[in-house]
Amino acid sequence: MANSPSLPDPKEPTPVHADTILLARTVELLTDPIHPSSTTEPSGPTEPSRRTGQRDASDPTDPSGPTEDTHRPLAPLSHGLAVTAGRITAVGPAELLAPLRGPATAVHEFPGAAILPGLVDVHAHPVWGAISTGSGVDLSGAATLAEVLARLGAAPAVGTAAVPTTATATAAVATVAATTTAEAEAAADDGPRPTEEWITGYDLDLNIFDGEPHGAFLADHLPGRPVSLLTRDAHALLLSPRAVELAGLTGRETFTDASSVVVDRAGRPTGYVLELQAMDLVFAHYPEVSLDTAAAHVRDRLEHFARSGLTGLHALDFGEPSEEVLRHLEQRGDLPLRVRCSPLVPADSGPDVWQAIAALQGLGGRRWHVDGVKFMLDGTADNGTAWFEHPDVHGENREPLWRDTDAFRAAVRFFTERGIPTATHAIGDRAVRFALDVVEEVGRAPRAPHRIEHLESIPDDLLPRFADLGVVASLQPVHATRQTRPDGTDNWSRRIGPDRAAHGWRTRDLLDHGAVVALGSDWPIGPGDPRVGLADCQLRRPVEDPDAAPVQPGQAITAREAYRGMTTAAAYAAGADGELGRIAPGYTADLTVLAANPLDLDPAAQAVNPVLATVVGGVLHRHPAVPAAPAASAARAVPAAPPKDQP
Repeated sequence: MANSPSLPDPKEPTPVHADTILLARTVELLTDPIHPSSTTEPSGPTEPSRRTGQRDASDPTDPSGPTEDTHRPLAPLSHGLAVTAGRITAVGPAELLAPLRGPATAVHEFPGAAILPGLVDVHAHPVWGAISTGSGVDLSGAATLAEVLARLGAAPAVGTAAVPTTATATAAVATVAATTTAEAEAAADDGPRPTEEWITGYDLDLNIFDGEPHGAFLADHLPGRPVSLLTRDAHALLLSPRAVELAGLTGRETFTDASSVVVDRAGRPTGYVLELQAMDLVFAHYPEVSLDTAAAHVRDRLEHFARSGLTGLHALDFGEPSEEVLRHLEQRGDLPLRVRCSPLVPADSGPDVWQAIAALQGLGGRRWHVDGVKFMLDGTADNGTAWFEHPDVHGENREPLWRDTDAFRAAVRFFTERGIPTATHAIGDRAVRFALDVVEEVGRAPRAPHRIEHLESIPDDLLPRFADLGVVASLQPVHATRQTRPDGTDNWSRRIGPDRAAHGWRTRDLLDHGAVVALGSDWPIGPGDPRVGLADCQLRRPVEDPDAAPVQPGQAITAREAYRGMTTAAAYAAGADGELGRIAPGYTADLTVLAANPLDLDPAAQAVNPVLATVVGGVLHRHPAVPAAPAASAARAVPAAPPKDQP
């Protein structure tokens, strides 16, 4: 019969026995059939092969191709796969895989379950995020000043806050991370750090303030205590007066990027510190953290990611102590997932710094490596440091972080000419436009496409340019669903206005214009559980809040499109589309095993679909079949904040 499985010919040589056979329904996100009852010949055993990873524009399975599955022929669902030497060697029904089973073959059966290409978060900060959240006070969902103070008041008095000295990873190399200000140099030479009992927190929602954020309220309730709170977008700090004093902030600091120490009308620091270089002046005074403590926090977070279904993530930073922590962990065992690290190129830096960062390429261990670089062309809309075509209602959000945009252009060219792909943080529409213009000038890096991160609000004319230039659109729609409000009363929407807010996080429009849309969480800014984030993408609201109205509902995408964003598109974004992101012979066996096929579930069920196992390089890691815990939704849990009265 034409459609019956092909069995090995007994006259042929006996195939090499597989190391592992997994029996479950395999879900090929690019070639899954519309009608599961249809059958065609499955993929038979093959020799492991090294794919070229080159993109073929005529290939119907290319992630930048048509998004409608009805436009191309489809293969059947299979019911298992074989793995040898870390690669998939066969995909098909049990009878096809039986000849590959030998005495040493490990067979794992998952009745009723689904095997997907391994899920990969394309934008996260696993090292500084894990260290910061591991000891800081979690302020997520704290919607009033009273709630913030209650949580801070319950914090233990600890003298060794476990937070990295460059928590926002402002450089890839310690010698190039310092600012050029005299204050920064003095801070670095102050000798031993103070042992005062700092209180640190993270995920502070600026919507709790009726006016300009300030730290004065902390002195009233926590007198004499140094308190430092990281805002939800991780681009600002709110400090108590004692923390301002310990950091030596005066308000007269100058920076090479758009950082600032905000002052009141009398010229005194308010405790509101914006952007990376200014924040580093504070981090320099945090108590030291031991390597063992830092590594324990990171290991715990990576294991949590794996239990939620991730087999890899792209770390968009490589500041201290990333290398030391990752090496420390691998001395004690394999990481539970792969980590691709892209060091940050500091704003307005020069060729000496670029060369030092270029030299890091290829550095790595068994499951982590350095590949690509990250730029931050602008800041965030919430704190007024994004780069839009027109200023916001406060006259802000109108400048790049790179004050010398010619230097940015030269830096992107420098790395591209050396074959190093770039990922540019660009939130405002002017930043996105400029980043695309620069990519058009310099061309593609040979081993992977250039990427633009966030692109929170863009006009119509920029939509087709991503596909035209081969630039990956790397989005985090959870920022929309969890940090903005559909009625426009949140800080982000109020600042940039209703027209630009309506053009936020345009996943649907980008896909419809042929762009490769890769999805991430920006953890710890967004929830790190991929099942939650992917469900949000389909609903355009927090999945656990069915009563919430959607944000930009026209940008909702399908389940298949969402899961492609963390599989095939993620592989393409890393230049690994011939290695990862598919369930097909020859591909690396990075896989996620879920209790049910997410394409058969509604988004609410997807978010709690138990992760049974993950496979990394052919090595299976079983996980307890525990559903995901619903993520907090600070933006929807409270009434809308009153309008801000900012000068």
